[in-house]
Amino acid sequence: MSGGLLVAGTTSDAGKSVVTAGICRWLVRRGVKVAPFKAQNMSLNSFVTREGAEIGRAQAMQAQAARVEPTALMNPVLLKPGGDRSSQVVLMGRPVGEMSARGYHGGRQEALLGTVTDCLEQLRSAYDAVICEGAGSPAEINLRRTDIVNMGIARAARFPVLVVGDIDRGGVFASFFGTTALLGAEDQSLVAGYLVNKFRGDVSLLEPGLDMLYGLTGRRTYGVLPYAHGLGIDEEDGLRVSLRGAVRESVVAPPHGEDVLRVAVCAVPLMSNFTDVDALAAEPGVVVRFVDRAEELADADLVVVPGTRGTVKALAWLRERGLADALVRRAAEGRPVLGICGGFQVLGERIEDEVESRAGVVDGLGLLPVTVRFDRAKTLARPVGSALGEVVEGYEIHHGVADVRGGEPFLDGCRVGAVWGTHWHGSLESDAFRRRFLAEVARAAGRRFVPAPDTSFGVLREEQLDRLGDLVEEHADTDALWRLIEGGAPAGLPFVPPGAPPLGAGTSSESRSAAPDPAPRSPEGLVVTAHVKAEEHVNEEAK
Repeated sequence: MSGGLLVAGTTSDAGKSVVTAGICRWLVRRGVKVAPFKAQNMSLNSFVTREGAEIGRAQAMQAQAARVEPTALMNPVLLKPGGDRSSQVVLMGRPVGEMSARGYHGGRQEALLGTVTDCLEQLRSAYDAVICEGAGSPAEINLRRTDIVNMGIARAARFPVLVVGDIDRGGVFASFFGTTALLGAEDQSLVAGYLVNKFRGDVSLLEPGLDMLYGLTGRRTYGVLPYAHGLGIDEEDGLRVSLRGAVRESVVAPPHGEDVLRVAVCAVPLMSNFTDVDALAAEPGVVVRFVDRAEELADADLVVVPGTRGTVKALAWLRERGLADALVRRAAEGRPVLGICGGFQVLGERIEDEVESRAGVVDGLGLLPVTVRFDRAKTLARPVGSALGEVVEGYEIHHGVADVRGGEPFLDGCRVGAVWGTHWHGSLESDAFRRRFLAEVARAAGRRFVPAPDTSFGVLREEQLDRLGDLVEEHADTDALWRLIEGGAPAGLPFVPPGAPPLGAGTSSESRSAAPDPAPRSPEGLVVTAHVKAEEHVNEEAK
């Protein structure tokens, strides 16, 4: 019994995260004890587990789909970009240093394979099935030698691979064929077949192409999932929504009061945890959009300055685009502004940063009586408190330490007039608090908006996850999927030429698709040993 499956994709954003979540929800509804897994994630949307570990937000969402508590085992390596060429490496939920892309893929990544395979084995010993999510495409031939998240982990675990393609983008048949044909023979033997995602129209028109694809590759298509509007499920990356005018999908329902409430989110560079505003978009009558121009704040009833991996860079960006001046004017006029995490830090008086940007002392916008000093240690916490008379739960992920010197207390931050600031992500998911907060915003904005009395973000999220499970159950061959999970890839899958190209000059005479062997294992302390070894490599690069 294989007990698992790797969901790969022809491209980034093909739908791997939501398909993995949908399979997890389908399986748990049929009584299977299932867990999600992603060996290596690159994302600025992260989450803090109950044990204080930082993992990708998508894996936390998938754990919810599987109805299990998320842990660091489900995402042992998290890369948080700090620019075009470097990322913070989070290993087993803890940051261990900054690393360049060249340094990471130039050998350090290989040291992590033992860690990720040990984490996967621990999950396999505790669950009936583990559904793994790949990253990008498995046919990134320039990175195959050091791959630990796609075919590298599939070969280590002997998991079958289901390749997802987004047909809404076009070129899905070429993508399926090309992805397969660029893999070496051993990798191809694990590629069981395909899943079409985001199809619009009559499936019968697609079937001739699926038949031809089978003739070309010897691999079947396990389902055609229709395009589904309004899922609102956590995404991995903020890059797509950073474009001006991108709008979070809102509940299609009329406002409860006479007016709608307009929320503008500043699409700052390296935006993190933009999922904080999903709970606002879930409210009937609340319209959420991402903006990058000062004039777009004019009709906003609330402006949110979200979290960011680059606080000083975000502050400079706000000033360059005139958004900083617009925020200062809003505050003077008593119009609502909310800063979350890095956005909270931006609203303060002074930032002392010798860690993230190493810019030294930088003046903030001066809207809140707060000074922020960046510490090398990262705060990772799951706080519970109260604000506006209601219980609030959240999570913290930040290097900045805030010294609040005035204003009204607001969670761990403060409020001055209509300007609020806090380090707490996820606070708006607390329903009673969100309603109170929106009522305050509506009063300050002069809007006759009334929060709906019965909106439950948790219930809506469960309904969304059930919709994903329904998509898999109704539009995929679930019997065949279960056979894959239980028994592995079908035997005798044909090789699709030409296969992986030779490795570049300067490499050893490995086979074309050779993956690095897992680190040697001992009966005890497997994860600890691999973790320490990998951390040493990362810290060496960070120097």
